[in-house]
Amino acid sequence: MELRHIPVMLEEVVSLLGCAPGRIYVDATLGGGGHAAEILKRTGPDGIMVGVEWDEEAISIAREALKPFGERVQIFRENFIRLPELLRAMNIDAVDGILLDLGLSSIQLEEEERGFRLRGEGPLDMRMDQRQAMTAKDFINRLNVEELENVLTEYGEERWSRKIARAIVQERGRDPIETTRALRRIIYRVIPKRFQTKRIDPATRTFQALRIQVNDELHHLRTILDRGWPLLKRGGRLCVLSFHSLEDRIVKEAFRNLEKGTGGGMANGRVMRAVTRKPLTPSLEEKGKNPRSRSAKLRCAERV
Repeated sequence: MELRHIPVMLEEVVSLLGCAPGRIYVDATLGGGGHAAEILKRTGPDGIMVGVEWDEEAISIAREALKPFGERVQIFRENFIRLPELLRAMNIDAVDGILLDLGLSSIQLEEEERGFRLRGEGPLDMRMDQRQAMTAKDFINRLNVEELENVLTEYGEERWSRKIARAIVQERGRDPIETTRALRRIIYRVIPKRFQTKRIDPATRTFQALRIQVNDELHHLRTILDRGWPLLKRGGRLCVLSFHSLEDRIVKEAFRNLEKGTGGGMANGRVMRAVTRKPLTPSLEEKGKNPRSRSAKLRCAERV
C-alpha cells in the first residue's frame, strides 16, 4: 500500500537511531508507518519494531504498509505516555531507540472531517484519538473569554488572542461555532488585513492552539520525555521531530536537564548526552519536495 504520509527527515532519523540488525526500536508516533518501514528494512532480518499510535485510521494504514515485516512489528493503539507499561507487558526491559514525530500526518490533514485542515469545510473536531470526549467545538463553545485567550496565547503564541477570543464569544452568542470555516471567518475578520500574509494562513496559530488543547499535547510530550529515557539501553537514542517552537523548547530543555542530571527525576548525575547540539533541519531539496517538512527540527540524545 502506498504511504500517504511522507516521512520527514527519514535518512537523518534512521542514521541518528543507528539502525542495525537484531535491535529493538519504538516508533511512538507510528502514523502511516513511513519511518517504521525504513527502520525495519535496516534492522532485518531480526530487528523488532514496537509501533504506538492513537489514531485508529493511521493504524489501519500502518498495519497494511508494515504487513511484509510480519511478526517483527507489534502495533498498539495507545497514547505514547503508556510506553513503559506496553514494553513491560511485552517483557522488553530496554530498547535501542525511540522516535517521536510530533507532526500531523497527511492522513489527518487530508480529510476535512477530522477538523485539522485550514482550508475547506469540516467539523471542529481535531481529536487525534476519536475515543476522546472533548472536541475543538466543545472548547470553542464552552470556554470563557479569559480561558480562550489563555489557550490562544499559551499554545498558539497568537498576538491577537484577546480580540479573537472576544469575537468567538460574541459570535457563539448568536449561533454555536461548529465548523472550521466558521472559525476561520471570525479570525480573518478580527486580524487586521495588513497583518495577514499569503505565506502563513492567519488562522494557523489559533488552529494549532486548539489542537494542542484538545489533545493535551504538551503535557504528553513532557511526560514521555520524563518517562522515556529509562527505557533505553546504554547507548540507545531518543530522536524527536518537532514542528513548532513550543515543542522544540520543551525537548531542548528536557535534553539539557537530562544531560546535567537534573531531569527525569534524576539529581545524581548525567543520564543522557545530546547528540545534536543544535537541531537538524530539512534540506532545501526536502522542503521543496515536501513543504510540510519546512518547520521540522530534529533533536537526538543518547543514554549514557
